[in-house]
Amino acid sequence: MTLALLLAALLAIACVVTVAWPFLREPEPESDALEKLEPSERRRLDLLEARDRALAALKELEFDHRTGTVSDDDYRALVGPLRREAAATLQALDDGALPVEEVDAREGRPARERIS
Repeated sequence: MTLALLLAALLAIACVVTVAWPFLREPEPESDALEKLEPSERRRLDLLEARDRALAALKELEFDHRTGTVSDDDYRALVGPLRREAAATLQALDDGALPVEEVDAREGRPARERIS
């Protein structure tokens, strides 16, 4: 009986170690390096980041306007450029057109700075 309990305990420990082993060891990532991206992939990543920034700025501006932090005049002055930036970025993502900075330069406007 003692031998059976010992074998059962060893089997249970072996099962627990086998199941837990993948969670206990450090995973090896394939690659986290951004410098390995191709230029087209890097451009797409930049456009995605620009889209996220523009949409977040629009969301924050809308919230500030609704809470009364931003006046109606300031809201009207700020919302147009932010919407154009978001639209240009989304358009560039859809059809692979020029990035936002190049669109601004082509239209004779300086590239927009981030409004915080």
